Amino acid sequence: MFENLLIEKSSWEFLKETPLPIAVYGTGNGADRVFEEFEKLGITVSFVVASDGFVRQRTFHGFPVKGIPQLESEIGDFVICLAFASPLPEVINNIKSLSNRHKVIMPSVPVYGDNIFNKDFLKNNLDAFEKAYSLLGDEKSKQVFESIIRFQITGNLDYCFNCETDKDEAFEILNLGTNESFLDLGAYRGDTVKEFLHYVNDYEKIVAVEPDKRTFRKLESYCEELKNCTALNNAVWNKSTELFFDGNKGRGGSAKDKGESVFSVTVDELKEKYGTFTYLNVDVEGAEKEMLLGSALTLQQDKPKICMAVYHRSEDIFALVNQINEINGDYKIYLRHHPHISFWDTNIYCI
Repeated sequence: MFENLLIEKSSWEFLKETPLPIAVYGTGNGADRVFEEFEKLGITVSFVVASDGFVRQRTFHGFPVKGIPQLESEIGDFVICLAFASPLPEVINNIKSLSNRHKVIMPSVPVYGDNIFNKDFLKNNLDAFEKAYSLLGDEKSKQVFESIIRFQITGNLDYCFNCETDKDEAFEILNLGTNESFLDLGAYRGDTVKEFLHYVNDYEKIVAVEPDKRTFRKLESYCEELKNCTALNNAVWNKSTELFFDGNKGRGGSAKDKGESVFSVTVDELKEKYGTFTYLNVDVEGAEKEMLLGSALTLQQDKPKICMAVYHRSEDIFALVNQINEINGDYKIYLRHHPHISFWDTNIYCI
């Protein structure tokens, strides 16, 4: 079925062909990736814009950063190439409002990895896409899967907006009980521990793992207030080893060739030390594949419930579904997308 998308006009094709000037909206890492791809494809940028509070007197890639009202008064119409992500309702509503005045398109660039989601990427992985689609546990999951793929090809955010569900619905799928043992991988400052506590009345234990040292201190402080809660300053990987961690990106930190040293652990090792886990939350900034490689025994023997991010790398949305199925074919896998500009906060829920 995804072969039909190869005849759709991609976001990159649209931006290459549009006669209107292109304004890149955003000045962060996502915008850097967009500029990099534009240079490869010969797409011309005319302006860089930012939200009112981020304009200031500065330049980005050689362009003076302007506000959208200023640019509207100067030239009238233009194409907005959205190059940042946000879960904030006021930001989402602003983008929807801008869509009523201008063409807003968001080309898909990955948070991590080199694979750009374009027609060649889709064509080269059609069989893997089809397999993952066939494994999904309900029609809603299949609708979300198709919508996210259509967004990534076309850059049309309506595909994301039209398949959103809230977290309550996702946690109904997980159906957490009162004696859960929670392993939180990529626990940040404790926000997903708080989310877990919102949905359970009681629990057996919590083990929260966070690699960034500065962030970990806040997580540790939070966990000290909770019963049976252990905070670990480690990365999660396919083996125990020393990794170098980019700790300058907050929640977006990841393993790099150089940076702050941190030791990794595997889920199977954590199981051996702390006992069985019944629920895993996995948001490990592009290391989900490696995390699963170090979790095979746990998934095969205990089959814990899983919530896992599938948006960090272009291949995650199909590769991680297929990988979990290969480890334990008894899992029923659901896919949900929660409100977010771009397809971030798209997770699989495995039971």
